[in-house]
Amino acid sequence: MKYDWILFDADETLFHFDSFGGMKLMFERFGVNFSRDDYEEYQQVNKPLWVDYQDGKITAEQLKCIRFEGWANKLGITPLEMNSAFLEAMADICTLLPGAKELLDALNGKAKLGIITNGFTELQAIRLQRTGLTDYFEHVVISEEVGVAKPDQEIFQYAYQLMGLPSKSRILMVGDNPDSDVLGGLNFGIETCWLNTHGQQRPEGIAPHYEVTSLTELKDTLLA
Repeated sequence: MKYDWILFDADETLFHFDSFGGMKLMFERFGVNFSRDDYEEYQQVNKPLWVDYQDGKITAEQLKCIRFEGWANKLGITPLEMNSAFLEAMADICTLLPGAKELLDALNGKAKLGIITNGFTELQAIRLQRTGLTDYFEHVVISEEVGVAKPDQEIFQYAYQLMGLPSKSRILMVGDNPDSDVLGGLNFGIETCWLNTHGQQRPEGIAPHYEVTSLTELKDTLLA
């Protein structure tokens, strides 16, 4: 095995993140029929906020509040209550990406595993527990707790300290987002793998060490 450590992103790398499904379930629980059009409208607010969060322009707390302000007012609850209801619904519908369990089983004992995620604390532990993955990971580093998000070097440095400063040449970062996962890893000086499940065009100026279309392909690549 070429690597001593393999770090994974969480959403759309290990876990499906079906935010429309989560929103639909949450609103059902509030007695509201949430449509695809409603979702598109929500994403017009939500998506730019995640970019601002990755760029360090807003905090996790601000993101949680701003994205649900409009709907929370309509329902007469606070945006933070709504955010919690959404994360609870996301935990309830959580599933693993195809090949995730097999990949982790194959790596178990051959390399140490960690997670670096820009997702929220409230969702991480419960998902790992429900999918039976808790014991696979030495460290779960969450941007909300560190105070900075990928691709900021600080979150990688934080994980690196926790890992006991191993040789950077023996660390691999795996993720689906070329900007936060791949570029973040490259800038920190570690090797990267882009999980490109949707056949996206590779962004200009970002060159991962590996590009795979599935976790099964990653398993075959790593254990070849």
